[in-house]
Amino acid sequence: MLDFAPRMPQRLLDEIERRASERVPIAEINRRVGRAAAEMRLPKPSYQQVRVLVHEARGIRRPTAGSIATVALEVAYVPSRAFRLLEHAGDGPRPRLRDRAANHK
Repeated sequence: MLDFAPRMPQRLLDEIERRASERVPIAEINRRVGRAAAEMRLPKPSYQQVRVLVHEARGIRRPTAGSIATVALEVAYVPSRAFRLLEHAGDGPRPRLRDRAANHK
């Protein structure tokens, strides 16, 4: 029996997410992820898989209008808006690429 789209190991998803923060072209990220996969003795993901996951990871990291950093800057310049920090106290941890991929089974 052949596996055409094996599930990507979480170690490799973490590597892609870490590399996605680098300011280099996706082709270079793909090469680096391929080398990391070889070191981990895992199959090298396709360029298309890496490209899609890099875009996804970068989308997760992109700050939104209500991100903690944005709110902290706003509070620094307008102290009367400190209550906005409390709105984010229960937001929980930042989403991870491995969590999004697990939901797309």
